[in-house]
Amino acid sequence: MNRIVLGALGALLVVAAGLFWWQGRATNADPPPAPRLALDTPTAETDELPDADGEGLQGPALPQATEQTREQKRFDRLDRDRDGRITRNEMLAPRVRDFRKLDVDGNNLLSFEEWAVKTADRFKTADANGDQSLTRTEFATTKPKVKKRQDCACR
Repeated sequence: MNRIVLGALGALLVVAAGLFWWQGRATNADPPPAPRLALDTPTAETDELPDADGEGLQGPALPQATEQTREQKRFDRLDRDRDGRITRNEMLAPRVRDFRKLDVDGNNLLSFEEWAVKTADRFKTADANGDQSLTRTEFATTKPKVKKRQDCACR
């Protein structure tokens, strides 16, 4: 029993030492290189080392980031012509593609059969004898397939 405890304690000490060694190596990375000096600096004082502290220098201005709310983003997505107003056509535009898929005959009128096409097609394929009614065995073929879900993330 003592051997097991001592072995586990020794393993933990080795892992801790390795962790500290690894973190110590990560913090001792080489410092970033000093910025280059411009080529037009006077070279008369060659004995003096250039000063690279950046005193008095200023970088370019930071870009202005606009923080939009969720509603502003949603509004901008629908406002296609960017005039600050959403027209009825702009509001309904995302639905047009889905409507065109359902409107099979292209008359801009959606009949009940066109709207329920998926259910109607499922009924047609299940009605094996074509008598416009489903028996229990025919209806059993319309059962949705259940996707088998794995209990664990094996592999």
